[in-house]
Amino acid sequence: MRASIKAKIINVCDAKIAAKGNGVGLSFYAFFANKNDDPELLMEVAHWWIMEMKLDHFEKAEKIKVLVLAM
Repeated sequence: MRASIKAKIINVCDAKIAAKGNGVGLSFYAFFANKNDDPELLMEVAHWWIMEMKLDHFEKAEKIKVLVLAM
């Protein structure tokens, strides 16, 4: 996964945790704007989320952050 999206995922997870607490969940759509302006990047993250990690639609932000940091 691209370094730029890894950094964005970590930042989004940190912001969500800070705002809503450790139990906050999110989907991979949380890392993208409401418009599909980079379909290749969206598919890259979707493939990682669904096919590689086999994650549910919503997962805890803490879990996602740990997975990304371990990459």
